[in-house]
Amino acid sequence: MTLEEEILRRRTFAIVSHPDAGKTTITEKFLWFGGAIREAGHVRAKTGKKFTTSDWMKIEQQRGISVSSSVLSFPYSGCQINLVDTPGHQDFSEDTYRALTAVDSALVLIDSAKGVELQTMKLMEVCRLRKTPITVFMNKMDRDALDPLALMDEVERVLGVQCAPRTLPIGNGKAFQGVYSFIDDTVHLFQPESDTGEGDIRKVTGIDDPKLDEWFDAKYLKEFRDQAELAMGAMPPFDREKYLRGDQAPVYFGSGISNFGVKHLLDSFVAVAPSPMPRHAREREVAATEEKFTGFVFKIQANTDPKHRDRVAFVRVCSGKFTRGERVVHVRTGRQVRLAAPTAMMANDRAILEEAFAGDIIGIHDPGLYSISDTLSETETLNFDGIPDFAPEHFSKVYLTDPLKSKQLQQGLRQLSEEGATQLFYPLSGPIPVLGVVGVLQFDVIKFRIEEEYGAKCRFEGASIWQARWVVADNAADAEALQDLAAFRAEHLFDLAQDKKGNLVYLCPNEFRLQTVEKNYPKLRFDKFHVA
Repeated sequence: MTLEEEILRRRTFAIVSHPDAGKTTITEKFLWFGGAIREAGHVRAKTGKKFTTSDWMKIEQQRGISVSSSVLSFPYSGCQINLVDTPGHQDFSEDTYRALTAVDSALVLIDSAKGVELQTMKLMEVCRLRKTPITVFMNKMDRDALDPLALMDEVERVLGVQCAPRTLPIGNGKAFQGVYSFIDDTVHLFQPESDTGEGDIRKVTGIDDPKLDEWFDAKYLKEFRDQAELAMGAMPPFDREKYLRGDQAPVYFGSGISNFGVKHLLDSFVAVAPSPMPRHAREREVAATEEKFTGFVFKIQANTDPKHRDRVAFVRVCSGKFTRGERVVHVRTGRQVRLAAPTAMMANDRAILEEAFAGDIIGIHDPGLYSISDTLSETETLNFDGIPDFAPEHFSKVYLTDPLKSKQLQQGLRQLSEEGATQLFYPLSGPIPVLGVVGVLQFDVIKFRIEEEYGAKCRFEGASIWQARWVVADNAADAEALQDLAAFRAEHLFDLAQDKKGNLVYLCPNEFRLQTVEKNYPKLRFDKFHVA
C-alpha cells in the first residue's frame, strides 16, 4: 500500500455531547463493532460487569463521568479509526477544546428527549470556528423522544448547521419500532433482544412500499410517512461537499444502550467522513500526503501508569510517515529527539508502534520536554497554530498539610498544569500557588489526583478572584506601552501572577477593577485567552 493510500484510509474524529447524552456508551459500541474489545463496558459497572474502556481513571469509574480525553484506535471496514472520546461535563470543556484541534471531524450526540443542550452549543462553537465537519446522532430513541423533525429544526436554529436526514425513526419510546434509511432504502426493525441490536434489515422500494404496512403498526407508520414526506420536501439531500465545509450535518437516529442504529451509523460515517485534512502552520499549509513527517502535541497525560509516574505526550501526526526510532526536530527548542518507543493508545493501554501515518494519534514518552502546542518535524521548521489557554472562572489557593511532601505537591501541580488539567499561577507577592479552572468539579479531580498519584495531602481554599487576564503590551517596541506596563506592575503588584510559562497575568478581584485598568492603561491588552 502506498503512503497516500495509507493516509487516505485514516478517519480521525471526536465524539462530543452534553453530559448523559450517551457518549461513552456509543464509544464502547464502536470499539465492540471494531473488534477492539470483547465486551462493551458500562459507565457505572456493577458486580461482574466491565467498566468502560475509555473511562480508565479511578475517579472516572467512581463518579461515572469522563474527566479526560481518551484516544482509542482500531481498524474497521478497511479504514484505521482514531477515535477521541472527550469529557462531556462542562467543567472539563478545555480538554475537549484541545481534542477538537487534533481531529478532522466530530460526531455530535443529542439526547432525543432533551434536544440541543448547553454544552453541545459551546462545543459546536468550537467546531464552527475550525469549520469541523459534524455528524449528528439522535440517541435514546427507545425512550420517550421529541418529534424528529422538531429535533432537526432545533439543530438548525440553535447550532446553525443545515440538517440532512440519513435515517428517520418509526415510533419512539416503548413504541419505537425501527428506522428507515434513506441511504439505501432499507428498514431496520428494532429488536432489543438481538445480540447486535441492529435488528432485522429489510430492503424496500421507498417509503410507500406496501411491505411496510405488514411490518409496522399503522399509527406509527402513518406518522413516519408524513414526517418522511415533509423531510424529503423541505430538507436538502445530503451533499458531501457541504458536509466537508461544515455547512451541513447528516443526521441519524437510534439507541446506543440498545445498540440499535450504531453499526449503521459507524458504516455510514466511515464512508463519508474526511481522511486527514491539511493543517495550517504559521509558515504555510501542510498537506497530509506530504512525505516528510510533521506533528503537534495536543495533550499531555501524567500517570497513565501510576506505578511508574510516567508522562505521555499525545501527538497528532499531520503529514507523512513516522517510523519508530527516527530523529525529529522539537521545533520550540531546536533540539533533535529520537522517538524510540511511540505507542498506539487504547485509553491507558499501549502497544509499541513501528510506524504511523498522517491522521494517527501516537503517544510518546515525555521526560518533561514537551508542552501543549509543540511542533515536531522531520526536517522543516514549522509552527502549527497554537492551542489557546482559556481564562479560568474559578480560583483556589493550595496549602500543603504535610510539609515533608512539598516536592511532591510542586511536581503534581506542575505536571497537572502542563497536561492542561488546571492553570497554575504563581503570585508575584507571595509563595502560595493559585489554581484556576473552568469548572469547580475540576478542583475535586485535581485534589484527588494530587493525593492519589503524588501522595501529597493538601487543602484548597477559595481565592477572592473574579477573573484572570493575560497582560500584554500592544506594541512591545513602544516606549509608552512599556512605561504603562511598568506602572501597572507597580500599582497592582498584589493582584499579579505569572502562569506556568512566565507570562504576566492579572488576577482581577471584580469587574469594576478590570474596567478601570483597561481605561487607565490604554497601551495594554487584557486578554481572555492566551496562545502559546
